[in-house]
Amino acid sequence: METPTAQSAQPTFRRYKDGDFKPESPRELMFQASYSYKCPTYIQSTPPCQGACPAGEDIRGYINIVRGIEKPPLGPDGKPAMSWQEYAWRRITDANPFPAIMGRVCPAPCQGGCNRSAIEGYVGINSIEHYLGDWAIRQGLKFDPPARETGKRIAIVGGGVSGLSAAYHLRRRGHAVVLFESSHKLGGMLTFGLPDYRTPHDIVDAEVQRILDLGVEMRLGIKVGRDVGLAELKRDFHAVYLGIGAQRGSTLDVPGGDAPNVVDGLSFLRDYNEGNCEDAGKRIVVIGGGDTAMDCASVARRLGARNADGSLRKGSPQGRASADVVIAYRRTVAEMPALKHEIAAVLQEGVRIEPLVVPIEVVKDAQGRATALRVQDVEWVNKKMLRKAGTEHDIPCDLVVTAIGQVVDWSGMDQCSNASGLARVDKNLVTEPGVFVGGDAIKPQLLTTAIGHGRVAADGIDRYVAGLELDRRPKVDVKSFSLEQKMIETGVRFEKVAEPILGTDRSKAAIHNFDDRSARYIIPAEELFLGHFEHATRIERPEREIDAHNVLGNIDERLIALTEEQTRAEAERCMSCGMCFECDNCIVYCPQGAVARVPKKEATLGRYVYTDYDKCIGCHICKDVCPTGYIQMGLGE
Repeated sequence: METPTAQSAQPTFRRYKDGDFKPESPRELMFQASYSYKCPTYIQSTPPCQGACPAGEDIRGYINIVRGIEKPPLGPDGKPAMSWQEYAWRRITDANPFPAIMGRVCPAPCQGGCNRSAIEGYVGINSIEHYLGDWAIRQGLKFDPPARETGKRIAIVGGGVSGLSAAYHLRRRGHAVVLFESSHKLGGMLTFGLPDYRTPHDIVDAEVQRILDLGVEMRLGIKVGRDVGLAELKRDFHAVYLGIGAQRGSTLDVPGGDAPNVVDGLSFLRDYNEGNCEDAGKRIVVIGGGDTAMDCASVARRLGARNADGSLRKGSPQGRASADVVIAYRRTVAEMPALKHEIAAVLQEGVRIEPLVVPIEVVKDAQGRATALRVQDVEWVNKKMLRKAGTEHDIPCDLVVTAIGQVVDWSGMDQCSNASGLARVDKNLVTEPGVFVGGDAIKPQLLTTAIGHGRVAADGIDRYVAGLELDRRPKVDVKSFSLEQKMIETGVRFEKVAEPILGTDRSKAAIHNFDDRSARYIIPAEELFLGHFEHATRIERPEREIDAHNVLGNIDERLIALTEEQTRAEAERCMSCGMCFECDNCIVYCPQGAVARVPKKEATLGRYVYTDYDKCIGCHICKDVCPTGYIQMGLGE
């Protein structure tokens, strides 16, 4: 889900003003001794969107495919081997096998770091991913089977996003994967926690099934620690991955909190998603301020209550009454950790938020059922919560839903947990030799974080079963463009470089001193020539109008995907930070004619221009007019 940001009327940081195409005087630059000995190097850096993506997606890469800068490889007939949509989808799924799901529900930390915000607003990355994920499902795209079988068997414990991500990446490497899931269905929070109006269940089923189609074996209804021990898995498999999640909601620790109509938010959502909730009741209080609390409140508004005579016509809004839903939260609305977009949605749907209160008791009737939640007003002073005496009051209710945290069930695997009840792991996600852990068991975070854990753990498991030392994870842990891979893909001869060399404008191996710093450097907006980019307002996904008047029984998906035309137009706003996108500025502005295009038969993305160092005088103009920060002045240092 996109997080709205302020849209400035005018671009902010600009090295040059709009319409000013005259570069700085080369005379002033070329005769400065500190500059004149330096020549341009071509540096691939990580854009902040990729650097902020917990799943490690090559975001710049697939957006450049969407906008037509990077082309699909050619087949034997000289025509593209696949459509641009499939090529972009395969680039996404190199890191994340759930683009249709995450394009809808990921809070998009990638967009928060987008350098385009220095002009008029971030690129709608989620909306592009949403389009590509849905397109792939409609086309019935499948993942390529592994090129070879390794003979290694890996046990995955937990069929949520983390376990499925690990299974996907391990199966692609040729390992046999057996997935143990205690429930009757795979998907974890995707299946049992996400309401259908946020992500339709058929979308979840399609992206889960695609992973199973790789040859992943699943064993449902088996709880590790109860039906089979961790020691047995270690004995029977070459490695184990624990993606057990934090599937238990925290209980309400106040007098009366044990009433039968006090339920945790995860159980409430699970019952809803499994069709076990016919109604929520007339008055519902949700405790908490996170995304789970917002989902619970929205679901309660959709379910509604039985009519006054107790009747309920299932599946019909007319067969039920509207429910009064209140969210009680201990801080202000502005401090709620939930997505601002989700907070706005529940308010529009008629939910009332009562901030700055804490529960002190559940009031029960003679039968022991909750009839009200007693709360007390609080204030915050120097980051400390202070209760206000004499402010106790009751919020009437028929149901209390607690969304105040999640707990990991370590039954039978206690040796893997720490004092906080979370996983005990090192930086490679190892808890003990041959046992890796990821997802919410490490710390309840984003779904996309759990997906990233599955990829990272798969890398470690792959090395572990091969008898290799585990690599130290890079500073910037993302999938990024590989010049070598692109050259091989496009049939350009590639040669290895054994040592640093100068004058690479004539080298067949590393033309124009290409240097990939993606694993260690994220390029900021200040290193780009933002004056190159015209103002272009973000194309936002439309949303269905769901408000207090039509929310009852409404399970229509809120978000509407962009069209193909809109998706490509939004992709055009990407600035390709840290990577050449063939704008020709360096060629046009070079006063010495030292920059030229690579011969077409040797050109690829990342290998588009080169510098003739015999002509270069180190004037810096090419660097100054490079929109993406791809050109750096470093050769000669």
